[in-house]
Amino acid sequence: MNDLRAERLQVMLSPEELAAVDDFRFKHRMPTRAAAVRELLKFGLASVGVDALAGSKSSNFGVFGRGPEGHTEGSNED
Repeated sequence: MNDLRAERLQVMLSPEELAAVDDFRFKHRMPTRAAAVRELLKFGLASVGVDALAGSKSSNFGVFGRGPEGHTEGSNED
């Protein structure tokens, strides 16, 4: 586990919310639900103008090593 991830956050989801997270996870080939939730949080924060790690790529978040092509088709990441 990454030493920078020392805090645990527990979230209760409805079956429909969990299905949406799982659909996102499998569609984007994410390794875990936690990875999918981190990615969704990043997208949500960015959508309201919060950029905690300006200039960082999602591959820098330590979810898993992604090559220069990213992990999804049509990725807009640089």
